[in-house]
Amino acid sequence: MIEIRVATRADASALAAIYAPYVKETTITFDYDVPSEADFVQKIEETVTAYPYFVAEDDGVILGYAYAHAYKERAAYDWAVEVSVYVDRDKRGNGAGKLLYQALEDALRKQNIAILTACITGGNQGSIHFHEKLGYQKVAQFPKIGYKFEKWLDVIWLEKFLTEVEGDLPPFIPFSKL
Repeated sequence: MIEIRVATRADASALAAIYAPYVKETTITFDYDVPSEADFVQKIEETVTAYPYFVAEDDGVILGYAYAHAYKERAAYDWAVEVSVYVDRDKRGNGAGKLLYQALEDALRKQNIAILTACITGGNQGSIHFHEKLGYQKVAQFPKIGYKFEKWLDVIWLEKFLTEVEGDLPPFIPFSKL
């Protein structure tokens, strides 16, 4: 049975292994180099102070991970985040991605986040379809804004509202304070 839990520094090696093929073989991420285990440790520790960072695990094996981070750093964006999910390419289709996003949404609601954004490379129909099934809508497309594997790539932004965005919203609550 798949369990969702908060990522820890002990997960860094497994997360780097999941991410590596996406970096080396696809344009799903615009990273050129695979982040080190130390890079993952730092990202996990920095992220969980303000936002959720979850792993999906089945019988001790990490299937994937998802996290949120600030959409932009200015205070006016406190109620908006960008979300990302990566599932082991050999273990996709078991619902781990959906479970990770459900856990993210539950935590982000408690933090008073109102708006989720997802940045997807043009042509990544699987990710676009996944997000649309979860209620995201396309709001922008930037043609030829990224360059990887000797070709220019579009970026598509999708958005989902977790709550009404009319009027005053309660203040942002850091994940570490939940």
